[in-house]
Amino acid sequence: MSDAFKVCKTVLVTGANRGLGLQIVKRLVTGGCFPGKIIATARNPDEAKELQSMSKDHPNIHIIKLDVVSEESIKKAAVEVEQIVQKDGLNCLINNAGINIIANFETVTAEKMLENFHTNSVGPLMITKAMLPMLKLAAANAVGMGIHRAAVINMTSLLGSVELNWGERAKDFKWYPYRTSKSALNMITRCMAVDLEADGILCVAIHPGWVRTDMGGPEAPLSIEESISSVLTVIKGLNEKDHGTFLHYTGEALPW
Repeated sequence: MSDAFKVCKTVLVTGANRGLGLQIVKRLVTGGCFPGKIIATARNPDEAKELQSMSKDHPNIHIIKLDVVSEESIKKAAVEVEQIVQKDGLNCLINNAGINIIANFETVTAEKMLENFHTNSVGPLMITKAMLPMLKLAAANAVGMGIHRAAVINMTSLLGSVELNWGERAKDFKWYPYRTSKSALNMITRCMAVDLEADGILCVAIHPGWVRTDMGGPEAPLSIEESISSVLTVIKGLNEKDHGTFLHYTGEALPW
């Protein structure tokens, strides 16, 4: 882990109780150059045993309760985050929490669409909006763009690419709720990039790869460790040229 995360005083990771979110926290605290404060959120913190265990060994991990589909929960979490970061503000928000409701054209329902959309698209938007005062505070303390200043990282998916969902590529993963929710998240990322550029807050959408998690399944080619190692390498190198982009975990640009 490079020095980029050492100068990043505060990081918030949603969905940190398992999978990619948990691995992000784990990698940050074992990488040698970790942020001053890592705020890890979970819908049910008491059940996040591995995260709780890590926080005992690393006092810079702060675990807070956050249900990404609850406005009340988001507001309460924002108050807690403000108390933790104080005058430093929030340098890096990683909107990682997400779900996959599998439904094809025959099985999809309005309820399934809305449930996936609420968690994967609306949730990150509302969380970013709630954390904006802290992001702006951090942005006021530095220049340029990147995690040393203020950044919003939305964990998205290549499956959200409209351009790539065609031909042979379109025959697998006919997941209407998930794919459209990630397309929406990509648009939200670009919209936020337009609105937050003047404040110096970098906004990027990153695809972590197809990973062997509960969501990705056992046949996925990437381990959690491989994915997050690459994702964090990309995040630590982000600057002005990456603002508003859709990136692969390798760092290359993906088509919208």
